[in-house]
Amino acid sequence: MKIRFLGTGTSQGIPVIGCTCNTCLSLNKKDYRLRTSCLIEVDDIRIVIDVGPDFRQQMLQAGGKEIHAILVTHEHNDHIAGLDDVRPFNFKYQKDMPVFALKRVIQFLKNRFDYIFKANSYPGIPQVKLFSINGNDEFRINNTLIQPIHIMHGTLAILGYRIYNFAYLTDVKTIPEKEFKKLENLDILVLNALRLPNENHHSHLTLDEAIELAQKIGARKTYLTHFSHVMGPHDIFSKLLPANIFAAYDALEIEI
Repeated sequence: MKIRFLGTGTSQGIPVIGCTCNTCLSLNKKDYRLRTSCLIEVDDIRIVIDVGPDFRQQMLQAGGKEIHAILVTHEHNDHIAGLDDVRPFNFKYQKDMPVFALKRVIQFLKNRFDYIFKANSYPGIPQVKLFSINGNDEFRINNTLIQPIHIMHGTLAILGYRIYNFAYLTDVKTIPEKEFKKLENLDILVLNALRLPNENHHSHLTLDEAIELAQKIGARKTYLTHFSHVMGPHDIFSKLLPANIFAAYDALEIEI
């Protein structure tokens, strides 16, 4: 299995428009962060988790190869705004792009992108096939088993995903206790970390909270993502991380 971090920034991305902080002015490529997303290559298929507003750019950077499915964590703009850009994949690879999400999120996508799903749609629109998942039951994409993980984004119930011994949890604030069983014996965990420890947030983990949660889950390695610019430059805050916890960055590739 290969995991590519397509984006590791928060909803504004880094640099933030008009900001002159050290992070946004940094010349280090690791401080240039598109909106959070990842690409997983496993069992001869390619799965993307979340299609934010940078999806087109991310796919170009990743080589523009075929995608077999999209998993959506939740309906916030930085995780779904790029859905229209599946069109080139429709034209070149397959007629319908499978998209898996909670029933609530499926309805949101139908409302937000109503032109895609109208009965008498015009030619050239994205071809998307929506699959509602309940968040409890495992499901398969071809032969690959996907385990949804219930997590809380503040007061909003969203999904993380486990594929074999890899789990991707972004926009987490808390995890229901019963879900930890699904996160045992991980080789790689991806977890969000929005801000430094002294800057609490109502719906995202701060760095100290992310470290504590990562240590509780106990994966062999944890990679942090979904950073805001107030976290500071990569080369500074990454030194605060304990052993086996790493700061991800755009285009980072890891293998299991």
